[in-house]
Amino acid sequence: DPQFLETTGYPVKRLYEKLGQLRVRDIVVAMDACFSGAGGRSVIAQGTRPLVSKVDVDVSGSDKILVLAAAGGDEVTGSDDSQAHGLFTYYLLKALNEREGRATAKAVFDFLSPKVQDAARRQNREQTPQMISAVAELPPRRLDQ
Repeated sequence: DPQFLETTGYPVKRLYEKLGQLRVRDIVVAMDACFSGAGGRSVIAQGTRPLVSKVDVDVSGSDKILVLAAAGGDEVTGSDDSQAHGLFTYYLLKALNEREGRATAKAVFDFLSPKVQDAARRQNREQTPQMISAVAELPPRRLDQ
């Protein structure tokens, strides 16, 4: 509930801090918004999935975290009712399944990003997936390792 973020939310910055403390080589975070646009009290159009208006995606504290986010911080994510997923999740899973998990994060992102954008435009809105990392040049991060 946006009115009670202080007591019911978990800060993304804290998530990144905790993940950054793990003793692992690489961390890939895939973030899609939770569905909350279908209830009778919602003022958001059916089929849209709201994001907090500004998402903190600062991963500068760790060079091992790569974030794949469903949309820009000022965009609303959408779903595809026929697939029972958000657009981002649907194309993320499709990319992973087609490659049997053997792909780099960049290859998966390069596959899903235009597909999500095209599907969102067919719904008359913009949704631009994001790939965020603390390092300028991403190492090839295989998703099956």
